[in-house]
Amino acid sequence: MVEIEIGRAKRGRRAYSFDDVAIVPSRRTRDPEEVSVAWQIDAYRFELPILAAPMDSVMSPQTAVAFGKAGGLGVLDLEGLWTRYDDPSELLAEVAGLHGAQATQRLQEIYAEPIKPELITARLREMRESGVTVAGSLSPQRTKEYFKTVVDAGVDMFVIRGTTVSAEHVSGQAEPLNLKEFIYELDVPVIVGGCATYQAALHLMRTGAAGVLVGFGGGAAHTTRTVLGVAVPMASAVADVAAARRDYLDESGGRYVHVIADGSIGKSGDVSKAVACGADAVMIGSPLARASEAPGRGYHWGSEAWHADLPRGERIEIGTVGSLEEILFGPSRVADGTMNFVGALRRAMATTGYTELKEFQRVEVVVQ
Repeated sequence: MVEIEIGRAKRGRRAYSFDDVAIVPSRRTRDPEEVSVAWQIDAYRFELPILAAPMDSVMSPQTAVAFGKAGGLGVLDLEGLWTRYDDPSELLAEVAGLHGAQATQRLQEIYAEPIKPELITARLREMRESGVTVAGSLSPQRTKEYFKTVVDAGVDMFVIRGTTVSAEHVSGQAEPLNLKEFIYELDVPVIVGGCATYQAALHLMRTGAAGVLVGFGGGAAHTTRTVLGVAVPMASAVADVAAARRDYLDESGGRYVHVIADGSIGKSGDVSKAVACGADAVMIGSPLARASEAPGRGYHWGSEAWHADLPRGERIEIGTVGSLEEILFGPSRVADGTMNFVGALRRAMATTGYTELKEFQRVEVVVQ
């Protein structure tokens, strides 16, 4: 592994973003209709290797159901507006109408409303009654407080998602969440992250997680790189975590942990590159926030945007390009990679001669 000298006292490894790499065509091509983009995690099979990010601008109970019926996994933010207010529609309209710097302060005020356990139960049951796979997300800080409510409500997949999540959080203020004990005691599969390095991912895999989220500070609405100075380019992060998955497979005697790229996936080509670097699936936010059905109404923000003390995100205007179905399956009316994500992935796989996602992880890539 080659390190570059930054100065006499510091060296660093060169890392690559999705924009830095490209997929290489092979000697064989196939018809896109012969390509399968289905994947399975634990007992759950999905026709699309896409999870919808648990963000209020992306997922409401209704859009989570629609996304599930389309073949993906919609994850609801159980610390968002839907579990703080009986009907947040007026607040969502207000957020869409905010201007400039006032948006962050107003978001902080809106999200100061306490989470209501009965609303967690109601939202998850609403999703369950539709017949789709039910997934909800909590931050590591809130997991201990609300996990029993979430499991009792009938969640199928539990997501623990933070800007960064480690298997060894050290705190002198409160007893940290012991991920290994927690996951062992749960009866549902857990997806946990984000992480961005080989070692951090390996430790998360050893907790018993069914999947790990890869990413740190790279989302469209994140300002983590600016505020904290911390970020990891995603192509390198995914490849490093895929190496941890391989080594953990040997270490555990055959236990496969799914790698889910979560961040810096704004265009359809980024999905193909994420899988080519070793991801089993992707979690996306901003592309789905552009759907006409999205709760954000053409605006996008994450939980980092309303942090009470140190916001590391912002509400951004991204506009609307089409319906959820058009963004996923087309037809696309633009040539910029914001529509027909599934069609683009199929064609990338067909162009390089692969029919299954796990095979496509072996495709050759180059640094541009």
